[in-house]
Amino acid sequence: MDLLDLDLELPLDRFALRIRWKTGEWALGVFGHSGAGKTSLLEAIAGLRPRARGRLRVAGRTWLESDSGFCLPPERRGVGYVPQDGRLFPHRNVLGNITFGRRRASFDREGRFDPARVLEVLELTGREKSDLASLSGGERQRVALGRALCAGPELLLLDEPLAGVDLPLRRRILPYLMLVEREFGVPSIVVTHEVSEVRLLSREAIVLIEGRQAGRGHPDDLFVERETLARLGVADHANVLRGRVAGDPGATAAIDVGGEIRILVPGGGLSAGQEVVVLIRAEDLIVARESPDGLSAQNILAGTVRDLVENVAEGTMAVTIAARCSRTPLVAALTPQACRRLALEPGRPVWLVFKTQSCRVLPAGNLSKEGNT
Repeated sequence: MDLLDLDLELPLDRFALRIRWKTGEWALGVFGHSGAGKTSLLEAIAGLRPRARGRLRVAGRTWLESDSGFCLPPERRGVGYVPQDGRLFPHRNVLGNITFGRRRASFDREGRFDPARVLEVLELTGREKSDLASLSGGERQRVALGRALCAGPELLLLDEPLAGVDLPLRRRILPYLMLVEREFGVPSIVVTHEVSEVRLLSREAIVLIEGRQAGRGHPDDLFVERETLARLGVADHANVLRGRVAGDPGATAAIDVGGEIRILVPGGGLSAGQEVVVLIRAEDLIVARESPDGLSAQNILAGTVRDLVENVAEGTMAVTIAARCSRTPLVAALTPQACRRLALEPGRPVWLVFKTQSCRVLPAGNLSKEGNT
């Protein structure tokens, strides 16, 4: 059975949103820059856009069928919606906010979203009576997520869940979002303008440009495709490496990323054997034609140029490079002049160089305890 069968049209101020999407995947992502129509799409799915027309079925249940005049009201759609600003109730404490949605939890027939379990998974146990004013930014984000889960959703909608969050806080909240599907088995759609977020939180994604679908596929493949790179450029691109911490980390940690290849990353908060995800921005990768020596940067990966894609508007060249440590090609951001100087072309052997401090590390398995976040 398909999770999502969607054929929607929604008139907006500058353009009309037109999306067709049919998929059996449970973790879905929508990527697009500001103003692309991402939030409008989520609101149409949630039933908050009465002008939306077309067809919408979720897990075989019809939510919208314009041709027959049927439109299921928002309160009967079984949606857990986390808007950009969280929209928590300031007069309620943590438990009051989280349990607010229980009155709509008729879809939670198996009791998966018991408040006590939600609090435990999101590491909010012991904070039930806390006022919102006493919470950190990360705790408030988790309360908003917990409230949506306690509604017992058939579908979880996450609208830019990390918008406006600084990098240290984003590093701490992302693993909780990654944990939700594994712990609760709830289908989700996340919209974001960050490549790394859609790659980590979804298994199928679409690219949205001015209300139109400009690409679709597994996010690891979608964001290295020639068409996607030509449209979007590399300003937002983050490479993703998955691996395991080798040995006892100190100030730095060695990560096994496959093929007997190790890279060095900042070691704070990591432990031996821990599964992690390493993010490296495209602009932080240096490309060398010959094997480099005598550098302060300690990470050097051998690879082969697969493709070069120019984005004229951005003035950059996306160089995709096949490396043994990753099934997906890595992407480096260079200027067209640098590519010509290095005489880069498909098939040319190259070396990728990057600093330890250029790596952002996220736990991919059990969450590490980092105190209140």
